[in-house]
Amino acid sequence: MVVLIQRETRAPIDRHGIFTSAYNRLQQLTVVAKPIGLMTHFANADRPDWTDTVDQLKCFNEHTAKLQGPRTLANSAAILAWPEAHGDWVRPGLLMFGCSPMQHMSGSENGLKPVMTLESEVISIRQIQAGETIGYGSNWRTERDTRIGVVAIGYGDGYPRHAKNGTPIWLNGRNVPLVGRVSMDMITVDLGTDSKDAIGDRAVLWGPQLAVETVATYADTIAYELLCGISRRVDFRHI
Repeated sequence: MVVLIQRETRAPIDRHGIFTSAYNRLQQLTVVAKPIGLMTHFANADRPDWTDTVDQLKCFNEHTAKLQGPRTLANSAAILAWPEAHGDWVRPGLLMFGCSPMQHMSGSENGLKPVMTLESEVISIRQIQAGETIGYGSNWRTERDTRIGVVAIGYGDGYPRHAKNGTPIWLNGRNVPLVGRVSMDMITVDLGTDSKDAIGDRAVLWGPQLAVETVATYADTIAYELLCGISRRVDFRHI
């Protein structure tokens, strides 16, 4: 059986007419506060060379040119990359955490300072021999004698389960690598043979000492997900 479907011919959509009609209807509603805000949201603001953003900006300006009301176009990425889109007010989201919304850039490269620190502490240290494995699945095997630290953080707290071996954790002034799989409540790190770390030492998973964007790269995700994924069992302190 063959089914033939004839494509219907339609007139071009009158986008300006639809927009103006909606605006006028909102103006007539007494339950809607005035003046009405005029807003658009960019899909690719983090790509300064994306020509569709130029077209979107032009379209928005044309449709709102004769309308009254404050204009807002810029999310975090557009605040940095598209100054012509700042309008009357902007909508920073990720920028407020001191993180970069731009692809392949850190917050510090944009003059930002991180405001969130995720930290825990070392709860155990064990000397292991060359050839031993660590963690579920035994996916990491040490090539030398070393000391392994256990840090009280896991995917139950919001630390990314898919963080790879080698993901940095800041400890006592340097980055030490994650080794073995992330567990629900714990991770393990390679402290090194001659380390002086002790139980109770502070471990920073991300913060001023270690960019969350770096951790996100090792976990094949984005900083947004990490910042939003901290679970309720973590103690939040606002300073």
